[in-house]
Amino acid sequence: MLDIIKKSIMNDPENIGYTNRSIEPLYAAHPDAKICLVGQAPGIKAETSKLYWNDPSGDRLREWMGISREQFYSDKRIAVLPMDFYFPGKGKSGDLPPRTGFAQIWHPPLLEMMPDIELFVLIGAYAQAHYIKPAKYKNCTQIVENYRDFLPRYFPIVHPSPRNNIWLKKNEWFESDVVPELRKLLQEILL
Repeated sequence: MLDIIKKSIMNDPENIGYTNRSIEPLYAAHPDAKICLVGQAPGIKAETSKLYWNDPSGDRLREWMGISREQFYSDKRIAVLPMDFYFPGKGKSGDLPPRTGFAQIWHPPLLEMMPDIELFVLIGAYAQAHYIKPAKYKNCTQIVENYRDFLPRYFPIVHPSPRNNIWLKKNEWFESDVVPELRKLLQEILL
């Protein structure tokens, strides 16, 4: 069934331009998944290498998670469903946002095939807006500060992009307080 969904994604008229250029969707789904990482969209380095989170952002994400690169890519208990499975292109100040409506179409059938997911790690504002619609918080910083409000199902974090280095310096509590809690929770699930 997962193969059928992948073929449907690739044959969707919205994605056929990628398929015609031999670009496959970048995500990971397996029936044994326990953790689902939801980020923005693959970057150009990931698309070129044909491997999700294969860039400096991915290195930092794995460090925050406390897992090795090998485990990240081989452990079937870790699913990766970005808000868009394709690189959306470059904008004036970085990558373009994920395409509107992509996750609404393709996440549900994939999640149906992964019934044992215990935790969604929501990486950045796009994933957080889609999954938790946090109306009472003004921005991603407030959402991440109040991550406990969304447990046990969701764990919101900032995007690990090097573009967020200034944010990380201004918000040292994230790496000193939030990251250890994320690691602890992931280790409990992956034992």
